[in-house]
Amino acid sequence: MKKFVFHGLDRPDSTALRAATLPAHADYQHRRGNPVGGPLLDASATSRGTLIIFEAPDLITAQAIIADDPFVIAGLFATTSVYEFRAVDWPT
Repeated sequence: MKKFVFHGLDRPDSTALRAATLPAHADYQHRRGNPVGGPLLDASATSRGTLIIFEAPDLITAQAIIADDPFVIAGLFATTSVYEFRAVDWPT
């Protein structure tokens, strides 16, 4: 399996939509077993987007996984991106 990163920036004035769809989004990601992800916060600690690192066999499957996320289905994001991701262990 390859690693992918999803980056989505919320639409303006979407705080209520984020709150309403958060339980379904969290459940979806939990059922998928995605261990790394969370909100992107602005200077006032308000959620402005989402970042998720997850595994999939290929980019097409990764895009399909994201397309089924309740946040995406609800139209929360102004922009979204899915990229293959390669983790690097930096020397100490």
